[in-house]
Amino acid sequence: MSFTWPWMLLGLFAVPALVVAYRAQQRRHDARRDELAAMGLVPVGGIPTEAGAAGPGQVWGAAGSPGRRRDRRRHLAPALMLAALTVLLVSLARPTATVAEPRREGTVMLAFDISTSMAAKDISPTRLDAAKAAARKFVERQPSTIRIGVVAFGDSALVSQQPTEDRTEVLAAIDRLTPQGATAVGRGIVSSLSAIAGKPIEVGATPGAGDDADIGYYGSAAIVLLSDGENTTDPDPLEIADLASSAGVKIYTIGVGSTRGTVLQVDGFQISTALDEASLRKISETTDGAYYAADDAASLSKVYSSIDLAWTARTQEREVTSWFATAAAILLLLGAAVSVLRSGRVV
Repeated sequence: MSFTWPWMLLGLFAVPALVVAYRAQQRRHDARRDELAAMGLVPVGGIPTEAGAAGPGQVWGAAGSPGRRRDRRRHLAPALMLAALTVLLVSLARPTATVAEPRREGTVMLAFDISTSMAAKDISPTRLDAAKAAARKFVERQPSTIRIGVVAFGDSALVSQQPTEDRTEVLAAIDRLTPQGATAVGRGIVSSLSAIAGKPIEVGATPGAGDDADIGYYGSAAIVLLSDGENTTDPDPLEIADLASSAGVKIYTIGVGSTRGTVLQVDGFQISTALDEASLRKISETTDGAYYAADDAASLSKVYSSIDLAWTARTQEREVTSWFATAAAILLLLGAAVSVLRSGRVV
């Protein structure tokens, strides 16, 4: 435990002084009682209000009687009030403590296809813009316990935003995406797995290159792959999907575009492109994920409910002044109650 204002603890020096003053008062009280005992009488419940006369609620008895023994309880109320004062003085120093807070966490990587074909306009305004719109809605609906990252893949793949709870950074990374190059779906999945694992994952382009890779297990993570599914570069996305499945990472594929396709003008050339739903469905099925259409943004919220969130404990420095103040109030009330029951007054 530490204190924000440790100098306030100097007030604790008043506690020993109060103890000394209380003991001095009790010695005077005991001296008076001994005088009465010498005369053969002891007031039960305290010193009489006037010499030789019992005060209200006081009964005279012989020395050593039950009344004398019960008088020892007179220290309880002052002790409780002194303890309340001590705790209150400590609270003035604004104590802080390291508290472990359990919470459920998960990681979602948004893997965007930014290949040239994503500039096609068979879905308005373009495939990439539709994918970005669906992703924005998905991000805005996620609880704060979900960390979200962004991967962009074309000829190669790049983690443009590491997993974070900062939604502003995620949305900014999505807005920066522009279409260019070919389509390396497999590399997009590999980069997403690297971000989830927090370490580089190297998978070669040859068939079966990822079969022996052991990247660990991440059951509380998922990949949302937004693409038209037209893979043009190694490695094979299905083999990498197998790797993701062995790591417990589900892949949810979002089909962007139309199955009827369109013709795209690129540098004076005409390129025919269409949504490959079959490939995207195979990727998601391999990992026990699911396939969605980009315009079905509402169904993307199901991705979160399908993630097996992990329980973790985060330690945070918390100010616990209120705890001490509450304890002081309870002790003070107990002291007052004991005093009222014993003598009919608070002090």
